[in-house]
Amino acid sequence: MTRLFPGLCLLPLLAACSGDRTAAEQEAATAQGDDTPVCSIGGAQNWSPDCMLERDGDVLTIRHPDGGFRRFRVLADGRGLKEADGAEAVQLRIVGDHMLEASVGDDRYRLPVKIAGPAQ
Repeated sequence: MTRLFPGLCLLPLLAACSGDRTAAEQEAATAQGDDTPVCSIGGAQNWSPDCMLERDGDVLTIRHPDGGFRRFRVLADGRGLKEADGAEAVQLRIVGDHMLEASVGDDRYRLPVKIAGPAQ
């Protein structure tokens, strides 16, 4: 089992990223702490709101605009994500105050999270 960040609780992730913003607007909003998920697929430098998020129980599926997808398991102890399939491991890091960046291969995703205080 992958040990992730203590005190990390994933917020309920809703249906989809907002398609109403341009990539530049979305990147700026993310930098300002907006909780809208964004993605950077295939090594792209820019962030895009074009990925769709689906959650079914503890399985989170992120669908790419080209039809590809990544599937993760939301860990029951609230410590983050683990890859649900595929050979590549997910790498996680906290970005700003409210975002978790998950990287798998050349794909990156920024997802809203709630950081809980240290366990007592």
